[in-house]
Amino acid sequence: MTIGDHPTLEAIRLHRIVMPMRMPFTAAHGTEHFKNATVIEVISEGISGWGECAALEYPTYTEEYADGAFAVLRDLLVPGALSGRDWQSETPRNPMAKTGLEMAILDRHLRQSNQSLINYLETISGESALRKVPAGISIGIVHDVGRLRELVEQAVSDGYQRIRMKIERDWDYEPIEAIRSKFPDITLQVDANGSYRLDDLPALQRLEQFDLLMIEQPLPSTDLAGHAELARELSIPLCLDEPITSPDSARNALSLGACSVINIKVARLGGLAPTLETLAVCRSMGAGAWCGGMLDTGIGRAVNVALAALHGFTSPGDIAATDRYFDRDVITTKFEVNDGSINVPDTFGTGVTMDFDALADFTIRKLELTAS
Repeated sequence: MTIGDHPTLEAIRLHRIVMPMRMPFTAAHGTEHFKNATVIEVISEGISGWGECAALEYPTYTEEYADGAFAVLRDLLVPGALSGRDWQSETPRNPMAKTGLEMAILDRHLRQSNQSLINYLETISGESALRKVPAGISIGIVHDVGRLRELVEQAVSDGYQRIRMKIERDWDYEPIEAIRSKFPDITLQVDANGSYRLDDLPALQRLEQFDLLMIEQPLPSTDLAGHAELARELSIPLCLDEPITSPDSARNALSLGACSVINIKVARLGGLAPTLETLAVCRSMGAGAWCGGMLDTGIGRAVNVALAALHGFTSPGDIAATDRYFDRDVITTKFEVNDGSINVPDTFGTGVTMDFDALADFTIRKLELTAS
């Protein structure tokens, strides 16, 4: 089975969920109090496969948002998949919705063929992969230095190998200094989510003393020229996130010198094929790469863990334990940090076992579409 191919599907169920988070997660583009997602279930020959559309509640990260993605799945992508059409190319853009449906179809295929996602990735990449990946954690904006220290201290105690802190204009030097003074040796990177402008260069240069692994997305996502100019003036490596929507955009950003590291998110790129090609672009151009997340449920987390095991990722990604964000998940499979790493699932499919009671409790809308 090649990426994008699928057997005849009998039915697809959409479960629009709202799942409580352990604590609010704040970034420069807003605060998430709940995980909004659409869990996608594809059914064929009595076997279900599961995927997650990771679009956030509002279109603050990209144009996609949870209810809009649900509508695109309902009205366009799912009918296309059920009828056997080329649903991935007949509807432009909408990468998170496409990724969720693709992962569900692939999960169903791998379960039927008694194959794990990590073995499948090894087969199509032609390379062996890791069986455990370094754990990294993302900490939202916390406008309380004492509380921020507590969160980082807990993360370090839990064994996380990389700390990623959200910052924003006028909330950068103080929190980074507080963390560096207490934890001088941790691997620390920061993410600004486009909250700075080019004339903020002096403020960003003040951060050079803190031995940061990278600074992610300091300028708006549309300003590649500004990022290239900033990269020439800063010693901190620049990483791009939102502008990288395809392998070509990655190649363009790297060629322009707008970044030297790329945050690779399968949900933002629209599926496995463009994700693997973007990783290949990074490798061929000598760029760094790491696997990002979308505050995923366990369904999306399992995919990210498997992807992070591939060669080409040069630093720990957003690979965190289940209980980092949720007290209760839609899967019973637990991702736990042991000795700084998380094990890659090796059971059939993406390696998750669904918690149907939790799924039912979190579902606010459910729809089943069948093949005509």
